[in-house]
Amino acid sequence: MGNKKKSFDSYSKKPLKDEVRKAMKRYFKQLDQKNMPIDVYQLVLNEVEPPLLDAVMKFANNNQSKSARILGMNRTTLRTKLKKYNIK
Repeated sequence: MGNKKKSFDSYSKKPLKDEVRKAMKRYFKQLDQKNMPIDVYQLVLNEVEPPLLDAVMKFANNNQSKSARILGMNRTTLRTKLKKYNIK
């Protein structure tokens, strides 16, 4: 038996991936079939990243080092992203 680390999803009642699937299904369903969506990956990141960073910063009482650890990224990367989205 391996010492498998639990993901955030394993702690929630509704896995985040299920919610993303539903949102993407709704997004594609509402599109005009004549227009092919482009750059959907970047669209999703631009929609999801700011509220994610904001929520983690609030959870960590605006402690950037703690937030970076929670997010699994370097503090410098976090600072760059916070500046990009004008999150204080």
